[in-house]
Amino acid sequence: QVQVAESGGGLVQAGGSLRLSCAASGGTFGRYVMGWFRQAPGKQRELVAAISAGGLRIYSSDSVKGRFTITRSNAKNTVYLQMNSLKAEDTAVYYCAASGSGLQRTEQFYDYWGQGTQVTVSS
Repeated sequence: QVQVAESGGGLVQAGGSLRLSCAASGGTFGRYVMGWFRQAPGKQRELVAAISAGGLRIYSSDSVKGRFTITRSNAKNTVYLQMNSLKAEDTAVYYCAASGSGLQRTEQFYDYWGQGTQVTVSS
């Protein structure tokens, strides 16, 4: 069992930056693909970015490519999401999730989820 917990959300003005962190415990972190999802009010949850277990493969959605960067530290059991040039449409609850099924883009392949952290971008 892996437990994950997000932190770093908050309120930021459009054009600003935030860095989300997700700390994992209870399992072998370096075996899991880690993903950041988000869910805006009235919308389905979507994958924002994912990173392979070793950190060599990365997926970013088109909506955040060039603005958001996912990284991980297996030594610290932590995955990060650096968010730059934030837009009002980035407002959502952001979730960290762990997958033992490879670099997947759909949430059913992610086994362990955090509680989420709210990111609000004011325009």
